[in-house]
Amino acid sequence: MTQQNVVVSDPKSGINRAITVAQKPPVAAPGGYIPIPRRRILKNLEINAWVDSMRASSPTHAKSTPSLAEEHSSWISCFLDYDGTLSPIVDDPDRAFMSDSVNEKTVRKLARYFPTAIVTGRCRDKVYNFVRLAELYYAGSHGMDIKGPTRDSKYNKDKTAEAVLFQPASEFLPMIDEVYEKLVEKTKSTPGARVENNKFCLSVHFRCVDEKKWSELAQQVKSVLKDYPKLRRSQGRKVLEIRPDIKWDKGKALEFLLESLGFANCNDVFPVYIGDDKTDEDAFKVMEFLQRLVELKQVSLRTRSRV
Repeated sequence: MTQQNVVVSDPKSGINRAITVAQKPPVAAPGGYIPIPRRRILKNLEINAWVDSMRASSPTHAKSTPSLAEEHSSWISCFLDYDGTLSPIVDDPDRAFMSDSVNEKTVRKLARYFPTAIVTGRCRDKVYNFVRLAELYYAGSHGMDIKGPTRDSKYNKDKTAEAVLFQPASEFLPMIDEVYEKLVEKTKSTPGARVENNKFCLSVHFRCVDEKKWSELAQQVKSVLKDYPKLRRSQGRKVLEIRPDIKWDKGKALEFLLESLGFANCNDVFPVYIGDDKTDEDAFKVMEFLQRLVELKQVSLRTRSRV
């Protein structure tokens, strides 16, 4: 079998996505795993900066280009973003449903052969209600709310382990709820603005806000956050993300899940991460060849800023 790493890059946002494409179905090895060849390749901001960032927050898809790397055999584990990857981007975040074909023909079949997780900024319970596949691992709130299958999961090497459950930001729950109420009240004067409580983080959606009102909305969010130095703001696709200022993100969640599966420090495990948002870069950074892509993107952005 031959296999090709494909990198999708957006020239405007600089966001990269990498997927592994198998050109011919391989023969399953004993135990249900499929060995495949692998190619290894190598703020404090002012309101104007916020608005510029908000304008650049919706990447488009560019033509794929192949990359070259050295081959060897490995096992696959799959990690998937939700919004924009498994579901379409929609105006109403409560209606970001997967199609039946994605659910049944893709994700369920994928989980049948490989350990599979959904890693999202959304509330874990909400995404589970969208997907409803108990055999998956779910990492919500940008990885701050992780839950996996029960101990009889065929992928968990430690058969005595209980179900995976990890919430490193539990102490922030009262603060998140408090800020949520304040943001709802503060932003209600901006038509189209919507604040979503994702349990351990908050999302301020501005997809339906007139661009002329973005500066006003950014000021409203900033005025609330100034009283909460333990929270930080990040950028998504037409959404402002607010989360605890701790050293935890989708990359840390990816490492935790690999360890929970018994795959930590295994040289023959090949994690595949598919995502379309800037927050997914945190996961790319813990994957060797994708880390190199993120570094190249950062160099490119610095170069352009000096021109």
